Amino acid sequence: MHTPELLELDHLFKIKEIDGYPSQIGHLISLMNYARITTFDAVKGLSVSDLDFLLDDKANTIGMLLLHIASVEFEFHKIIVEKRELTEVELDCWRPAVELGDLGREKIKGNPLEFYIEHLAEVRKKTLEDFLKLKDTWLYEESNFWDDKKANNYFKWFHVVEEEIHHRGQIRFLRKRIS
Repeated sequence: MHTPELLELDHLFKIKEIDGYPSQIGHLISLMNYARITTFDAVKGLSVSDLDFLLDDKANTIGMLLLHIASVEFEFHKIIVEKRELTEVELDCWRPAVELGDLGREKIKGNPLEFYIEHLAEVRKKTLEDFLKLKDTWLYEESNFWDDKKANNYFKWFHVVEEEIHHRGQIRFLRKRIS
């Protein structure tokens, strides 16, 4: 299973600086790495039918949740790091993963685990490349977020991590129910 370079198990339980990155951004990456490693662990060995398992007709599948995790990071990266909205092409590509629901159930299925891992890794690779170009002060820049509330970039990226951890919990719940 392909995993991004910075996912080293000896760093799993350490929030620390990461070589090449500013101090605080390294700390953020440590949190992101923990979430990702534990997500990968939660899906290890799942088959296509496991990834497509539907608990009921309103549920999300594990595959849908994995692609949603990637879509959240992709979207936040575009908006926060690149300071732009998604293009129509990007929206069309990611819409099933962003919206989930009926559209996700229709479009996100039949893929092996490696498909989802590669999407997660590709998005993370771009995030890490662009984080190399930032300074710690970027984390504290504020802008509008959620109904015109102010938030800094640190909180926004905490939310990306929070999303992954939340959906990893759903993935673990669904995995226990696969028959």
